[in-house]
Amino acid sequence: MEFLEYNQLPQQQIPINETSSIASFIIDNDNNIDEKTIQSFGDEWTKFNSFTKEEICIAGSQYFDIVKQEHLNKNTNVLDLGCGSGRWTKFIASRVKLVEAIDPSDAVLSAFNLNQNEKNVRVTRASVANIPFADESFDFVVCLGVLHHIPDTKKALLNLVKKMKMGGYVLLYIYYNLDNRGVLYKWLYKGSVYPRIFISKMPKNTKKLICDLIAVFIYLPLICIAKSIKFIFPTTKIYKKWPLSYYIGKSFNIIRNDALDRFGTPLEQRFSKNEIANMMKNCGLSEIKFSENAPFWHVLGKRVI
Repeated sequence: MEFLEYNQLPQQQIPINETSSIASFIIDNDNNIDEKTIQSFGDEWTKFNSFTKEEICIAGSQYFDIVKQEHLNKNTNVLDLGCGSGRWTKFIASRVKLVEAIDPSDAVLSAFNLNQNEKNVRVTRASVANIPFADESFDFVVCLGVLHHIPDTKKALLNLVKKMKMGGYVLLYIYYNLDNRGVLYKWLYKGSVYPRIFISKMPKNTKKLICDLIAVFIYLPLICIAKSIKFIFPTTKIYKKWPLSYYIGKSFNIIRNDALDRFGTPLEQRFSKNEIANMMKNCGLSEIKFSENAPFWHVLGKRVI
């Protein structure tokens, strides 16, 4: 497989084994990165570094529900920006020409291991401020659950868009501010903000333990209630209004992972649907299509400027 050329020399090579290494392009003067958040995600994806085919398929199908054959096919060069564990790369690898998966954290080691048998995947350590490829290199960019953890989200999106070809597409997932939810949902979210700030500052092993307890004693009961509502009212979608109903059918591994993601991450921003749409338009994207399904909001956009 012939991968894209880097447009700069790597700062270092991270050895994996006797025959493999990961090129690193992390720079010292990156002012649009939160080091504690990067470290937190490195720890998270080191802990949650293995997923079953079913787990990847279920999650991928939910995020990629608005992506069609015309967007992703065997002619598509993809950038997975903020690839984390490499789940999304694994999900699409067989459908596209190649995937360049990048992440600024130690998660690149997990992404490499998960995708080591995918011949059209290369993992690189780099941040959104220093994407080591020429402008207009990619037909499609995947950036799921990343931009809301970066200090200047719009600036990061602008950097991302520059790497897209004209007419190329980007799939984003950016945390919503519960603009489509009711009072109970918003009340529960507000009640979780200060515990998250406190928990995210804990030592990593303590943080992981607390988040596992949250998964057991908060997430699971709420999910069970959602399941009960679905059972009692099988012909309606009223259960979807219940907090954490999104996790019905998800494995406990995914639930624990997301509890750590939610409560263990130092930097988190949230945006309304309109704010996301306006930000995308201001960055040169059009034909903006939001999914009406959880997780909110994931959205597709086309580069026109």
